[in-house]
Amino acid sequence: MIGDAAADALLAGLDAAATATSPAAVRAAVHRVEHLEMVEPAQAARLAELGVVASVQPLFDAYWGGPDGMYATRLGASRARGMNPFAGLRDAGVALALGSDAPVTPVDPWAAVRAAVEHRTPASAISAAQALAAHTVGGHRAAGDRSPLAGRLLPGAVASYAIWDGAGPLDGTANPRCLRLVHRGEVLHDVLGAIETA
Repeated sequence: MIGDAAADALLAGLDAAATATSPAAVRAAVHRVEHLEMVEPAQAARLAELGVVASVQPLFDAYWGGPDGMYATRLGASRARGMNPFAGLRDAGVALALGSDAPVTPVDPWAAVRAAVEHRTPASAISAAQALAAHTVGGHRAAGDRSPLAGRLLPGAVASYAIWDGAGPLDGTANPRCLRLVHRGEVLHDVLGAIETA
């Protein structure tokens, strides 16, 4: 869903659904919107009220944002500054889920986290912790997993996690290396000798 007219059409459809059923029924459906790139604050607030998850692609801003990027060239600098307003969506209460839209941009979760934190319009950036949550908890929510433990490493949660070396995506070095990947308790990847097991 790219464009301000698309955001208007989306909200008209969601409002019609809320009128035909109820706002609670629309919230319970947890609708996911792909490519929510152009959205006004009032629209973001309404999307939050209706429980919409915004599936966003931070690398779009890294590749095409900024004063000289494709967005500015095609839309003008003023409209381009409002593209991919991650902080505005977060502040409005819209759940974020980060993605790549591969093959448009590469599948590189750490690059997506970095792009969300280093947004080319600083007021639209989110913190590293928020970006990581959007790539984990938000991803589960966007995929329809409504469990309060989904994407979290907490007592009682399904044991799905990754252990990485390094300080993370923002320390100025290459992406960290995955040392262990566990999905639902099954070890899918382990670097020999990287982790002591009891």
